[in-house]
Amino acid sequence: MKTYTLDEVTDQLIGKKDTPERELFEYELQMDMIGKAIKDARKERNLTQAQLGELVGVQKAQISRIENNTSNVTMDTLLRVFTALKAKVKLQVELPTLNITVG
Repeated sequence: MKTYTLDEVTDQLIGKKDTPERELFEYELQMDMIGKAIKDARKERNLTQAQLGELVGVQKAQISRIENNTSNVTMDTLLRVFTALKAKVKLQVELPTLNITVG
């Protein structure tokens, strides 16, 4: 029986690195991880979605959407959520001719 590495299976099922399919998959995975981290941090602080929403200035439904799909949230709202959760945020942008780190 032939065995395959995780990279081989991922390349076959999702797409090879640097392809649009793989880039989209990895982006969506990162967004899911951010949403889960927000939910976990909120629960650790014993906050309801409504309470976090009040701190951020949005409705409970918006917090639910952020926790379940962060790809549809503005950067401003996301930063306000992190601030309300007292999270340390570090933003790094890498372009071919520029590298910026904020945080």
